[in-house]
Amino acid sequence: MITVVKRKAGKVAAIALGTVAATAIGAVLLYRDKNLHEEERMIRRAIDAGFIEKQVDVDGATVNYAEGPCNGPALLLVHGQGVEWEDYASVLPELAQRYHVFTVDCFGHGESEHNPALYSCKVNGDVLIAFAHEVIGAPYMVSGHSSGGILAAYIAANDPGNVTACILEDPPLFRVTPEEAQEGAGTFAWHDGYTVAHSFLQQDVVTDYATWYAAHSYLFGLFGGLQPMLAKQTAAWCASHPNQHAVNALVPRAWTRGMYFMNDFDPRFGESFYDGSWMAGIDQEAMLRAIACPVTFIKAITRYGDDGVLYAATNDADATRVRECLESPKYVEIDSGHDIHVEHQDVFVNAVDEAARSASSCGSHA
Repeated sequence: MITVVKRKAGKVAAIALGTVAATAIGAVLLYRDKNLHEEERMIRRAIDAGFIEKQVDVDGATVNYAEGPCNGPALLLVHGQGVEWEDYASVLPELAQRYHVFTVDCFGHGESEHNPALYSCKVNGDVLIAFAHEVIGAPYMVSGHSSGGILAAYIAANDPGNVTACILEDPPLFRVTPEEAQEGAGTFAWHDGYTVAHSFLQQDVVTDYATWYAAHSYLFGLFGGLQPMLAKQTAAWCASHPNQHAVNALVPRAWTRGMYFMNDFDPRFGESFYDGSWMAGIDQEAMLRAIACPVTFIKAITRYGDDGVLYAATNDADATRVRECLESPKYVEIDSGHDIHVEHQDVFVNAVDEAARSASSCGSHA
């Protein structure tokens, strides 16, 4: 009888160990799959929601964009530096249910024109206004993230007859020129973006920007000595997958997401922030004061690294200055990283909905 009990106990233990092993293997496979494919799945969901990628010539320059189904007022989305229209994929299916969404590739990104002569807020902003007139052809709301937020502010200020509401998602206003970005210990964008793009352009050995970024990224340098491994893995991936999105099966997607669209990014765009030419001729305060429509300003909470680097797009004083320049803005501050529309989709969508209600209450034609 004792022998039988021992045998049964042994079988139970073996089954338990097998179950644990299978669960662990399954978790590893799911982790790997998410790192490799989650971004493309989100993009596929956006396409399934009815978004169609198109191109149009505006003032002699190619503007690539995606248009969703016409289910409400027009909404123009302008992404931040280093990504492209698909960066909004996480929120596009829901927005498409009640808006007519147009999401563009800024110059130097995606399939839009890659020409440094176009890499300024004024030029890109003027072309996007012309795009809205030619393609959208009706009053519209505009929302921009990061540097796209500065473009959104420019568009709202310079197309007051058509822009019905403006959403500024964590833009680096008053923290974007080289002087502003280097103040104190500098900003994350300066160390992890502009200077990396500049250093890449000063050499001709490495031709793949994601490979260069992985080896010189400020962000990856924070990961306890893992940067050499990340750089090696990225270089191997890019060499075996030329002109494809950079992903890493072993590293959390949140760490490497910034590299995903680098195969379609022109580092000379980053150089325009490094040398200040992107903001040439722009008085940020005057631009903000010229906005007449309702504005929603969404800011990620201010954080600093142990080295004093500003991890947020702006600090609290910058945010106060932005609000003082705007007429009664709706202000939303959230404990989030920079990509609020990705990390907190509900907050971003709610901000768009509230902006639409504000536009309607102001008697717009949206």
